[in-house]
Amino acid sequence: MIRLLSTYIFFVCAFSINAHGVSYKEAASGGIAELGVEGDTMNWVLRTDGKQYEWVTEKYAWGLGYLTADGTPLQWIRTGKGRYKAGDISISVKRSRMKDGDLEETYIFKNTGKKAVALTNIGIYTPWNDNYPEARVCMTSRCNTHIWNGGEAAWVKAVRMNGKGPHMGLVVTRGSISDYEVWERGIKKGSSNFRGVLALCPPDTVLQPVTQMELKWRIFTWKDDFNGVLLSRGGIIAEADEYVCAVGEAARVEFRTATEDDFMRRIITAPGEQRISYTFKDGRKAWADILAISSVEQLIAKRIRFIVEHQQMLDKNDPRYGAYMVYDCEGDSILTNNQNRSDLDEGRERTGMGITLAEYAIRLKESMKDDGSMAEGEAAVTYQRLYNSLKLYADYYRNKLQDKNYKTNSRVNGKGKNRGYNYAWVSDFYFRMYNLTGERQYALDGYETLRALFRQFGYDFYCIDYPVTIGLEALKKAGMNAERDTLFSDFCKIGDGYVSRGLDFPRFEVNYEQSIIAPAVQFLCELYLVTNEQKYLDCAKTMMPPLESLSANQPSYHMNEIGIRHWDGYLFGKRRTWGDCYPHYWSCITAGAYHFYAIATGDMNYQKRA
Repeated sequence: MIRLLSTYIFFVCAFSINAHGVSYKEAASGGIAELGVEGDTMNWVLRTDGKQYEWVTEKYAWGLGYLTADGTPLQWIRTGKGRYKAGDISISVKRSRMKDGDLEETYIFKNTGKKAVALTNIGIYTPWNDNYPEARVCMTSRCNTHIWNGGEAAWVKAVRMNGKGPHMGLVVTRGSISDYEVWERGIKKGSSNFRGVLALCPPDTVLQPVTQMELKWRIFTWKDDFNGVLLSRGGIIAEADEYVCAVGEAARVEFRTATEDDFMRRIITAPGEQRISYTFKDGRKAWADILAISSVEQLIAKRIRFIVEHQQMLDKNDPRYGAYMVYDCEGDSILTNNQNRSDLDEGRERTGMGITLAEYAIRLKESMKDDGSMAEGEAAVTYQRLYNSLKLYADYYRNKLQDKNYKTNSRVNGKGKNRGYNYAWVSDFYFRMYNLTGERQYALDGYETLRALFRQFGYDFYCIDYPVTIGLEALKKAGMNAERDTLFSDFCKIGDGYVSRGLDFPRFEVNYEQSIIAPAVQFLCELYLVTNEQKYLDCAKTMMPPLESLSANQPSYHMNEIGIRHWDGYLFGKRRTWGDCYPHYWSCITAGAYHFYAIATGDMNYQKRA
């Protein structure tokens, strides 16, 4: 669980302590004001003097914290060097330099009162410098913070955003981290460009009088082999062969420490989350969370059927007649978006439903027998019903969301945004509709939509889902060679711009994020495949380390190989909650980038990761 909270104040002055490997600077509050790799200039923690972000004050310095005692929320109050108090709970904080250059921190919570105290919502601020000013700053001076709140096997993998080491890490060596929290998020607090102040959370407990709870972790540096360094520092690795398994398959998870290596194997018998746990000889426990599904095919079929049967507006009196729309599962109805929320527009990301259904219909058509029937169990809905649904949607999009010159709106009432991303998505849909129906008009619609995109937004837009391969192939198949040549030239202009900018990604709706870099990698790989020009693949290769740094190897289907997405929990949630969102639908674009990178390079390891 990821909990979201807010704010207070402390004041500090600082003094320095430098260790080989890890360097840090303490403040008068006792918190860490700066944390880094010796000899490197990057500060791996947020400044807590209000100068980096005015709402991140001294209260949030690394190693300070909070707790709830018998239902009363309390902040730690400093009583001396390395000593704090929250009600009847005393907290001592000790930092030690290790011979290998690590920094060890020990937190001891002791009940000084005369009765038992129930401690809940315990948090220790660890404000990693995970935020997004602009790409060129992010590359060398910010980190992607991957947290595994895995109890006694918990760790943090902090990766410089350009993917080039040295990096930093944290491993729990005594006690447990069961949770983490995100503080100071909001529309006026960095919005999508600020992940928040992170805090690590020990589990709830009851402390009897004079008893104590101890938590210890080590902060270390690493360059290439995070797992190896983690194990050498006393950490635990849990690693599954696959994090999504179908019923009937065997889930296999390996558990390792520096001295012990074993595995657990479980046959999946029913859909749902499966937690596979292991206890080591030293008594420590670890686990991996696996998602069990009926099968990939059945899961996709169920989704297709639901869209067709529940998410298409079929009220002929509604101007959105034919649109695929957001569905409210709690209200069991289409969400009409009378609030005019941009994230609920019937255009924008909802276009992905049309693309998915069109591709599914193409594959259904290819699977049909000579007599027009289908193999048993293949169709989510009848082919004809799916075909009719798509034709209705295409008519809606062309005649309600687009004008005669293919300017594309986000909602039918004209109040939505003329958003560049819309154009690539709907052009992809049109090209697939051409492949499904053979109707030349759809190929023309796809082409003209992209031309409208370039007229209005130029060639420097890092769009999601430029239909490079599918678009050029569709135009060639339709005999539209002049249009194909023009589009080919357009794509090369875009690619040349990407090559020229390299890792200096421009700002769009946010300053820097996974959904800027991943589509760029995919675009360059697809362009390489159609041009065979090495410069495009070389540029994609330079982008891969920053892209890979956005994902990590937590042993959970929510997070393993899932790019960090933290802000869309607000923008696309019914209740608009700020915070981390794992997984997120745009996680898939990293898979797309890996897929085409594997094809372009021949490195099938990326195909497996996709």
